Amino acid sequence: MQKRTLVFGDIHGGLRALQQLFERAEITTNDTLIFLGDYVDGWSESAAVIQFLIETAEKQDCIFIRGNHDVWCENYLKTNRISDEWLFNGGQSTWESYKNREQDFLNHINFFERMKDYHVDAQNRLFIHAGFSSMHGPSREVYSSNYSWDRSLWETAIALDDRIEKDSVFYPRRLKLFAEIYIGHTPTINYGIPIPMHKANVWNVDTGAAFMGKISCLDIETKEFWQSDVVQNLYPNERGRNNYNVKLKE
Repeated sequence: MQKRTLVFGDIHGGLRALQQLFERAEITTNDTLIFLGDYVDGWSESAAVIQFLIETAEKQDCIFIRGNHDVWCENYLKTNRISDEWLFNGGQSTWESYKNREQDFLNHINFFERMKDYHVDAQNRLFIHAGFSSMHGPSREVYSSNYSWDRSLWETAIALDDRIEKDSVFYPRRLKLFAEIYIGHTPTINYGIPIPMHKANVWNVDTGAAFMGKISCLDIETKEFWQSDVVQNLYPNERGRNNYNVKLKE
């Protein structure tokens, strides 16, 4: 069977949706899987998502990128301290998912510590949760928080006129650094788009799983993609992060 490299958008505690996506994409141990971060915070199975990913990595090649929500969760597991900011942004469900799972803390901490801020493959494709601000690339980033928080990279791509070619002096320098860039962090449903978005040489694979969207994965060679059901439909008695008023464009 042909070996694929599949890149996954934000998961946000939706284990049922992630397992559904594995089935729909017919993932095998031949596939390399790249996850763009935000595994936790939103739906009720964050701890189970982390355990599922740990077990998946034991069977096949996986690369795990660190998202901003993962930073919060790792800090909680290490310190047992809970910030109001984390709770307000979906951490409540993650904290509850770790109740009575203290035996998993050390293994899960080790998993979080092994996550990467970003990954560049042999074809000069960048995989990062959010972005970077340095004109010299992520390796020269001054503020490491930009890896998991920056939105200016995506906003730059969105604002770029489609008529501007990559070899033009008007093409953004940051985007020229890589053949392709794959990100999560900013839900495509914010733009009224329920599927992965492609703008300039940037692919946004966060299709709003934390809210009223789905989890998506994309074959980086063929650009074929697969999606779960709307995650909220798989957790009908929960709200995820939908109480934070994400508005869809008409």
